[in-house]
Amino acid sequence: MSEKGRAEKKYYVLREKAVPEVLLKVMEAKRLLESDRAATVQDATEAVGISRSSFYKYKDDIFPLHENTKGKNITFIIQMDDEPGLLSDVLKVVAGYGANVLTIHQTIPINGIAMLTLSIDTHPTMENTGDMFEELEGLRGIHYLKILGRE
Repeated sequence: MSEKGRAEKKYYVLREKAVPEVLLKVMEAKRLLESDRAATVQDATEAVGISRSSFYKYKDDIFPLHENTKGKNITFIIQMDDEPGLLSDVLKVVAGYGANVLTIHQTIPINGIAMLTLSIDTHPTMENTGDMFEELEGLRGIHYLKILGRE
């Protein structure tokens, strides 16, 4: 994908009071679903007072920032071209930011495209995971990156 075709993604840390109400409600709906206090997305969105379309629009774009002294585990998926050395380039970026790879799984490429799932443990002094994700997304042959979860 060309640079012009790729949507620029940046990551920000905001105080709760600066986050729009709809995003806070999306977070609450996600908590209801994760804790089994809501059985369906419809139940969760009704409970917090947002539409299902708002939930689906933002559910992958907001997540809590968990601070702890042992770092944090982040699991993300990357869609990438099947090119020699690209996986090595990804791992070099991750290592360059001081993160430790916990698990790695790459699918068998189909039509020249592979999916890579990485779980990493970030170092407690690692200041900006957003910079790492931005650098990964900027690698030639990377189609997209999506954060699946943080712990």
